[in-house]
Amino acid sequence: MLDANIKTQLKAYLERVTQPIEIVASLDDSPKSKEMLELLHDVVEQSRLISLTERRDDDERKPSFSVGPRGGDARVRFAGLPMGHEFTSLILALLQAGGYPAKVEADVIEQIKALDVELNFETYISLSCHNCPDVVQALNLMAVLNPKIRHTMIDGALFQKEVEERQIMAVPTVFLNGEEFDQGRIELGQILAKVDTGAAARDAKKLSEKSAFDVLVVGGGPAGAAAAIYAARKGIRTGVVAERFGGQVMDTMAIENFISVKYTEGPKLVASLEEHVKEYEVDVMNLQRVAGVVPGENLHEVKMENGATLKAKTLIVATGARWREMNVPGEQEFRGKGVAYCPHCDGPLFKGKRVAVIGGGNSGVEAAIDLAGIVGHVTLLEFADDLRADAVLQRKLYSLPNVTVIKSAQTTEVTGTDKVNGLVYKDRVSGETHRVELEGIFVQIGLLPNTDFLKGAVELSRFGEVVVDAKGQTSVPGIFAAGDCTTVPYKQIIIAMGEGAKASLSAFDHLIRSTSPAA
Repeated sequence: MLDANIKTQLKAYLERVTQPIEIVASLDDSPKSKEMLELLHDVVEQSRLISLTERRDDDERKPSFSVGPRGGDARVRFAGLPMGHEFTSLILALLQAGGYPAKVEADVIEQIKALDVELNFETYISLSCHNCPDVVQALNLMAVLNPKIRHTMIDGALFQKEVEERQIMAVPTVFLNGEEFDQGRIELGQILAKVDTGAAARDAKKLSEKSAFDVLVVGGGPAGAAAAIYAARKGIRTGVVAERFGGQVMDTMAIENFISVKYTEGPKLVASLEEHVKEYEVDVMNLQRVAGVVPGENLHEVKMENGATLKAKTLIVATGARWREMNVPGEQEFRGKGVAYCPHCDGPLFKGKRVAVIGGGNSGVEAAIDLAGIVGHVTLLEFADDLRADAVLQRKLYSLPNVTVIKSAQTTEVTGTDKVNGLVYKDRVSGETHRVELEGIFVQIGLLPNTDFLKGAVELSRFGEVVVDAKGQTSVPGIFAAGDCTTVPYKQIIIAMGEGAKASLSAFDHLIRSTSPAA
């Protein structure tokens, strides 16, 4: 099951295990059970502290297995083979069950241990989803640390009947005590905020007590990370407040135009950015949503959704952008019930089914090409008269037998009952209305700047972008902006980083000319 190289790496990891671990496998006579047993034997061979018990007469999902201390209560379970992106989740579960300390702040560990309520989590994933492992690993950690918490990872492709019964059409989808809890990427802090009712108030108090920053960066994507590093290197008090560190890059898979790096993936690049930022004295306040900005003569205020207020002599707004929505009837109603925005994550849930891709740019055509290898049929709809994707992508698209391309098509409605069953579009040439029967719709029509919280504070373009000059300065002295949320053309990672660095240097220049750094 595992090749020699992976076995060697796994053995090295498992040398960190200090306590005996028991894996209990629930099996039947299916080929997948045979594969799972082969995987588990490979794992057990790499450490004398890991044992394997097989069961065929229990009531657990089959195939599945639990991981826990030998002779103790195993609260972490994998239903399906945790390969692909989830192999790391398996390794971490083994390490944590075997006594290896988690790399999480001490106060977060204490918060998890203090939860005094029975929590049974189930997470439906696909093995191609790059967002799923973070959710699985966060919930596994909670289950390891707190005896009242249990978690099961479920491969949706393997347990299709459950997926259909629970009407799961996006991953990761998390259930808590049998009820849907959340959908999409969610980090440990966000999970704790939802199950720990006092967390928001404690966070707000902690944030409001912070002294004023010299430079406060709003946003944790490539532009925000670059801005924070350049500011911190000047030796001034620097903070980053972000709803999600990494931003949109976390949802990007193949990155092939980041100069000097031939290929990388979004989550890997974000991990490197975070590691680089933490090399400096930067106060990173992650999982915090900004509600508004109040410009001031000496100090600017950033109002948080949890009620907190942060103050800074200069601000750098680097909040990036989000997926643009169609804004048609049915889109919001069926979001996560057939309407999706990430073909890499959710594509496997539509295996053999009919889907549509909305958008004929590079993202849309790439999505259609990827999906064509998974689903039964892809209909790509483009509003314009011609596709806008690169010629090489168009040639590949048109070579696929299970793809239909419809141009001059304006999507007007998403239809369905409890889930998507079709869409309606208008032919912009003839004016005729048509309906396409399908089970999934992947929206790939570009991005919208995350600037709603800035309305009335700084000048925005008609597209909602922050208007900046050549130095990244906004219409308000002391407030700068960088990256995809601004009027700077060409929304690219490498450009965002350069703009973040430039805005930071401009902020420092503003500081030394107008004020003295904060003590």
